[in-house]
Amino acid sequence: MVGSGASSSGGATRVGMSIDERLVVKVAETASRVRLECVIIGNVAAILQDVPVRDTPRNRQKIHAFTKEVGETVWQPHEFSNMLRLATPEIIVDFVFQLSSRRKFESVRANARRVKLGRREILVASLEDVIAAKEAAGRPKDQAVLPMLKDTLRCRKAMDTRNQSEPPNLSRRGPPSG
Repeated sequence: MVGSGASSSGGATRVGMSIDERLVVKVAETASRVRLECVIIGNVAAILQDVPVRDTPRNRQKIHAFTKEVGETVWQPHEFSNMLRLATPEIIVDFVFQLSSRRKFESVRANARRVKLGRREILVASLEDVIAAKEAAGRPKDQAVLPMLKDTLRCRKAMDTRNQSEPPNLSRRGPPSG
């Protein structure tokens, strides 16, 4: 769960933000400062609308810069995992190099939505990509949220279709004449 690339605006979080929102903003701001290009995926992506990050030597350097900024280290949780993990007392950030669905970073980024959180716009994986990754992972925790994600997507598509098929209301009511 990490934010977008190289935005230069820093900033405080707004009053009234939940602790979860503040943590995501903190992660997004840190990623931005070290110019780590990434997209929020998984449950956080579903709520806002494991982080696919391009696995390049340069991005690995950026991940290490990110962890230095946060004051923690990263490790590979499993010998054959395709990710690195950073854990602080506040948050766990997984830098995922390939989703379970085998979608590439560029594909997830191309389908991502921009969501404003605090003073930042962050890239959040589309619900379609979140669903595909959870279906491919097949873990019980992913299976448990799939019905809700699919229902939300179905409702969103139905609302979009309805909104597109309704003609705009161009009639204006003015003051009564007379």
